Amino acid sequence: MSDWITVAKVSELAPGGFRKVDADGAQIVVFNLGGEYYAIEDVCTHDGGQLTGGIIEGEEIVCPRHGARFCIRTGAALTAPAYEPVATLPVRVEHGVIQVRDDRWD
Repeated sequence: MSDWITVAKVSELAPGGFRKVDADGAQIVVFNLGGEYYAIEDVCTHDGGQLTGGIIEGEEIVCPRHGARFCIRTGAALTAPAYEPVATLPVRVEHGVIQVRDDRWD
């Protein structure tokens, strides 16, 4: 079972913000959407590029390379050229600290 990785203190990740972390070689990005935290793998399923650097519009992130849109809450691919969802990961808040873990291989 994978370990929980500390992302930031709750006070350090304001609504609308995000933070990237490395989870055993996987690049993960955690978003604060209105006080709720969501994590996705920082990889566009269209071409493998990073999603961070793209525009965040509401609950969507736009890939900076080719414009594919993904739902931050669910990982769903919303527009071409991406058709496969991006991986989502569990997030928790423990004692005022935001944590994520990559449980895909557990």
